[in-house]
Amino acid sequence: MNQEFQPAKATLRFYPEAAVGGFPHTDGEIEFYLRVGALVGPDSRVLDLGAGRGQWAIESAPSTRRDVRHLKGRVREVVGTDVDPAVLDNPTLDRALVTELGAPLPFDDNSFDLVVADYVLEHVAREDVAGFVAEVVRVLRPGGWFAARTPNKWGLIGLGARSVPNRWHTRFLHRLQPDRKDVDVFPTRYSMNTRRALRKWFAGHEVYIYGHGAVPTYFEQSRVAWHAASIFGRLTPRRLDSTLNIFVRV
Repeated sequence: MNQEFQPAKATLRFYPEAAVGGFPHTDGEIEFYLRVGALVGPDSRVLDLGAGRGQWAIESAPSTRRDVRHLKGRVREVVGTDVDPAVLDNPTLDRALVTELGAPLPFDDNSFDLVVADYVLEHVAREDVAGFVAEVVRVLRPGGWFAARTPNKWGLIGLGARSVPNRWHTRFLHRLQPDRKDVDVFPTRYSMNTRRALRKWFAGHEVYIYGHGAVPTYFEQSRVAWHAASIFGRLTPRRLDSTLNIFVRV
């Protein structure tokens, strides 16, 4: 266990097993990246779309979560792109590039075995969805995988985010997560965040989508909010799970 990491009190209250290893049994990041890791090998080339500054490797977290997510060194190459120049300082990448919003990806056809987009789809504008999907499919090798996590449009996170205007997102998230940096807050669109929309856009490929009722970390600073979110998560149908995990084989 990472001795420097201590789970939030709210986490331990509702998930006491987090005292063993630092993470709850419903940890969405570990679940997602265990599956991602099963799709790659030492010769794989991976593209991390919207890689950002790699805050998950910089900030305090359970060592198990970091180990599962860290692909650099386990595959041939991890390339990262983002519209934010902060990606150039991302320590989890072998190579980083700044790309323009909505522009074609600067890679040849069939360049990658896996493309990951972790909490990126919710930021894709409606007018850019078709181009985004086409570029993902283009740069993947035949039989390659697209793996994504994104809030469910009809889940708690999606409903909450869509109820707050983008211009207020930074202020709102600061109240929920005081330690969250402004550089990690981006406008949300929710143009492709339902099962129906994803199957439509990736029609003709193998599409696997399942919900995940992740730990409500957005509310970990407030015991009352955490309790309410936990109850909501337990009572709502699976189709309303807060997160969608998407795996597409091209």
